[in-house]
Amino acid sequence: MRILIIGAGGVGSSAALIAARRDFYEHIVIADYDVARAQALADRIDDPRFSAIEIDASDAQAVGQACRQHQITHVLNVVDPRFVMSIFEGAFLAGADYLDTAMSLSSKHPDKPYELTGVKLGDDQFAFAPAWEGKGRLALVGIGVEPGLADVFARYAADHLFSEIDELGVRDASDIVVHGYEFAPSFSIWTVIEECLNPPVIWEKDKGWYTTEPFSGAEVFDFPEGIGPVECVNVEHEEVLLMPRWVDAKRVTFKFGLGDEFIDVLKTLRKLGLDRTEKVKVHNHEVSPRDVVAAVLPDPLTLGDKMTGKTCAGLYVTGTGKDGNPRAVYLYHVSDNEWTMKEYGAQAVVWQTAMNPVVALELLATGAWSGAGVLGPEALPSEPFLDLLKDGYGQEWKMEERTV
Repeated sequence: MRILIIGAGGVGSSAALIAARRDFYEHIVIADYDVARAQALADRIDDPRFSAIEIDASDAQAVGQACRQHQITHVLNVVDPRFVMSIFEGAFLAGADYLDTAMSLSSKHPDKPYELTGVKLGDDQFAFAPAWEGKGRLALVGIGVEPGLADVFARYAADHLFSEIDELGVRDASDIVVHGYEFAPSFSIWTVIEECLNPPVIWEKDKGWYTTEPFSGAEVFDFPEGIGPVECVNVEHEEVLLMPRWVDAKRVTFKFGLGDEFIDVLKTLRKLGLDRTEKVKVHNHEVSPRDVVAAVLPDPLTLGDKMTGKTCAGLYVTGTGKDGNPRAVYLYHVSDNEWTMKEYGAQAVVWQTAMNPVVALELLATGAWSGAGVLGPEALPSEPFLDLLKDGYGQEWKMEERTV
């Protein structure tokens, strides 16, 4: 297996650091628009199995050329989702398998954005599913932590815990504090703006996919391991678009614990038009307002030593258990920033995302996972993933029984 990791930011760096401890591949090429950043990561790892190149992720032909030049078998896309389709296409052109942690972008319904879906997350990728399947190639989409591990949990719950599922509810929150900044997101602000200000999608079996207002559906969810009760709200996310394709459930939702201050900042960015991706003219230059916001905020890659706390990603499942009785469980994984910094020199939020595609790559290398077409994690068996996560990578996933 020869892997091309596109992106040497927070998630890409963490993925490379995690993979450096494993032996399931022949070589990993780290690619970034800033070749110095990619080379610095390769130098930090100091392993002959790693090299670095410059790449333009917006150019499918350039991605394909890099794959062919370095005999790449698997492309891992860990840059922000505006580059999904060019990398996805480039991998296909070169005959390489493809993995990502975020799917192709959505666009609102032109007339009823808070009722009906327009172009949904992943629609552009799923349109090419027959072509990928026809070539016998696999595009494994949404294999971060959310989406990703949460989707594996959905497969596990359907196969082993429930005879009928009422709701698959992804619930995510943290108690992480970034010291020294009034506002410093621990993940790409470009992506956060995209998913939080778009109309959230909900899926119901008798209704299909539909949308609602951003930050709607507030509920207080009690998170484990000391995080405690956090108010969570509806946010657009890939799990809602993935899980119903392969897991039978009456309802699928995604809710995130953002906090009032974070929500106020996002609302202000929208009011000022700073969430826009279309370029505007400033003197003699054209810039995207959202890119400006990203440029003036600290790089999440650099925040690890200023962060304290834990982040929790999980899936709350309700329905009828295998014994015929009502059941509610929370399947989850917690990442502690103190541990990830000490062990990997990487902050917890990006490290938790990066861990899962590396596990998936190892499963593909051993043949424990296989397939063709455009597939989500819930299309594949959960046991190999969860076993390798725990026994091979030392990451304990947990399950709490909750009051129905």
